[in-house]
Amino acid sequence: RHARACCAAGGTMAELINPSPVVHAVRDREPLHAPSPALALDGVGSLAAFGGGCEEGGGVGGNEGGGGREALDASELFAYIRDIRDPEHPYSLEQLRVITEGAIHVDDEKGVVTLHFTPTVAHCSMATLIGLCLRVRLERVLPRRFKVDIAVAPGSHSTELAVCKQLADKERVAAALENENLRSMVEKCLAGDDDPLAG
Repeated sequence: RHARACCAAGGTMAELINPSPVVHAVRDREPLHAPSPALALDGVGSLAAFGGGCEEGGGVGGNEGGGGREALDASELFAYIRDIRDPEHPYSLEQLRVITEGAIHVDDEKGVVTLHFTPTVAHCSMATLIGLCLRVRLERVLPRRFKVDIAVAPGSHSTELAVCKQLADKERVAAALENENLRSMVEKCLAGDDDPLAG
């Protein structure tokens, strides 16, 4: 594997940000064959649908009226994001402890999902890209009634406020996903590609 990395904004070639990440064992789990009644995949999952956000119908499925609806929980959402591939290494975000089930909070009544992720190093320039991957995946599986808040865990990144501001800015996120190279990296990470940064 070549020592390379791309910053989320411009695709600048550089040495690996974290050449020796700690890889953790993951717990056994049942495979996901289909979404539960509380979730609904769109089947296509195009990035075009993401741009509108939850409030404008970016997500799909769900019982908008709430009658007889099964509540979402953190373990269910974790199952949909745990296998996202790290942009730099052939490991999942779960294996690198970038995401954990305990860092996901679901307020089903208010329709809010909050997720904090922890980059493997405090100076990680991939933080925004990882946040984009998480947001796109959640936007694809969550009912449209949910608002998604994604941020780096407090104290885990040297430019925490800047990264969180970028991920919370819908216009900047939508504009970033219009970049063909960045969009391709996001899709490769979501697909579990062994080398998302490969050209």
